[in-house]
Amino acid sequence: MLEWLITPLTYTFMQRGLLAALIVGVVCAVIGCYVVLRGMAFLGDALAHAILPGIAIAYLLQGSLMLGALAAAVAVALLIGLFSRQGAIREDTAIGILFAAALSLGVALISSIRSYAVDLSHILFGNVLGVSPADLWLAGGLGAVVLITVILLYKPFLVISFDPVLAATLRWPAELLRGLLLILLALTIVVSLQTVGVGLVAAMLVTPAATAYLLTRRLPAMMAISALVGAFSSLAGLYLSYYANIASGAAIVLVATACFLMAYLFAPQRGVLRQWMFRRRTT
Repeated sequence: MLEWLITPLTYTFMQRGLLAALIVGVVCAVIGCYVVLRGMAFLGDALAHAILPGIAIAYLLQGSLMLGALAAAVAVALLIGLFSRQGAIREDTAIGILFAAALSLGVALISSIRSYAVDLSHILFGNVLGVSPADLWLAGGLGAVVLITVILLYKPFLVISFDPVLAATLRWPAELLRGLLLILLALTIVVSLQTVGVGLVAAMLVTPAATAYLLTRRLPAMMAISALVGAFSSLAGLYLSYYANIASGAAIVLVATACFLMAYLFAPQRGVLRQWMFRRRTT
């Protein structure tokens, strides 16, 4: 068993991949708690696909794909906040408009690249084993920024998420905080780009947090459990990818989904089977 665990780690690319996967698992899980509690799952998916224009432009200019994705994600997040700030249109409407526009622009740009099917396929599906030292440093830096900001602004984020009236009473800059939360979500998506890709990043934002939501009713505990689920899913998924020879991003998401199903069935308070057993005893 020990040899089974150690053998993959003898390769340098597996060591970098493991660190990148753990960063993604923890950061996505923590910020994903706000995504689940605020009903922002569609926003996370929209931002993930909205980074395609930035990636395509960076590729055409032979620049950093991660920096291109970062610029596009932050720009779309700020535009969503700008369009929905005055209440002229709903936030979900602004998300739908910008998601479709950014995705269409990205597809148009990518389709102009003759070799896009090979060169950019890892952006769509992830390639954790191809993480370079520069990618790892960038992911670690952005992940640290996200986690430190969440810790420092825990109380304001909590208030604007559950009691906007109280935030207005305290004269807190609710719109500024909401925009900052969107930017943190955009940074998290960029962190996840190399590991799980555009197509699966929404799952890493939602699934660990939804699992933790079934197991606890307090936000700090939810964040801690979500981070543990995300880290375990990343670690187990990477080993599954290595030994089963399947895509790493898909393996990580499948492990996270299995954790969710276990919680859905056996959670102490909200599990389906536990509720069924309780109803059977009471009748």
